Amino acid sequence: MSETLIAIILGIVEGVTEYLPISSTGHLILFGEALQFTGEKAKSFDVVIQLGAILSVLILFRERFMGLLSNISQCVARPALVLEPGIFGIAGLVKLALTTMPAVVLGFIFRRAIKEHLFAPLPVAIAFAAGAFLILFVEDTKSDLHKRDLEELTWQQSICIGFVQCLALWPGMSRSASAIIGGMWVGLSRRSAAEFSFLVAVPILTLAALHDMVEVVRVFSYQDLKLVAIGFVVSFLCALVTVRAFIGLVSRWSLRPFAYYRLAVAAVVLFLLYSKSAPGH
Repeated sequence: MSETLIAIILGIVEGVTEYLPISSTGHLILFGEALQFTGEKAKSFDVVIQLGAILSVLILFRERFMGLLSNISQCVARPALVLEPGIFGIAGLVKLALTTMPAVVLGFIFRRAIKEHLFAPLPVAIAFAAGAFLILFVEDTKSDLHKRDLEELTWQQSICIGFVQCLALWPGMSRSASAIIGGMWVGLSRRSAAEFSFLVAVPILTLAALHDMVEVVRVFSYQDLKLVAIGFVVSFLCALVTVRAFIGLVSRWSLRPFAYYRLAVAAVVLFLLYSKSAPGH
């Protein structure tokens, strides 16, 4: 298979899965294994196309992100603004920071152990199943009736979502799923939890990408720029479509179909791994 086709396939996988509760990292690992596109170059490629998905959210929610830059100067006169509910101005920036920091700190501490032991099909499959059961649990126990809007989000709830989001350090668990589960658990509606997962994805994914950018520059040659550009653009376009569709979907239906999909993927991967390791193979 040509490298151009691989770049297109992985760009589609990243763009479609990054903001759905099904784990983009897990899918990229599984597709990378299937396409025999692994190693340092593959990991660096995944980092770059992830930036395409980030750009899509910045464009779709540009008004929300512009709102985060409002009323910052007023905080000098009214420090209490920092603790106000909602995602606006300095209060919104604080909430995004509080939600981001737990995963950043734990990810930095355990980054080597995670890459050494969890970036493989078996732990990814287990994470797919574990995430599915968590989604079903939160759907069964946290009704979407009388739930809070995103404008009512408090800094205490942001911290709780941040700690739940640490589950996403396990490839296959899904950052989006973890953030949505955390949001629904603290009282947000399904739609509000999904929207907040999009917003908080930008700082945490950007920090992760910047951390790995040195490796990206080292691994890729000038000849690889075409492949990187293709993956980036495909990821960006697919993420634009997926985010719009997902917001509409969670406004009307539950997350259970995604949980069932995760269980199906886990079952297929475990079956393939068992078949490969069985005597005679």
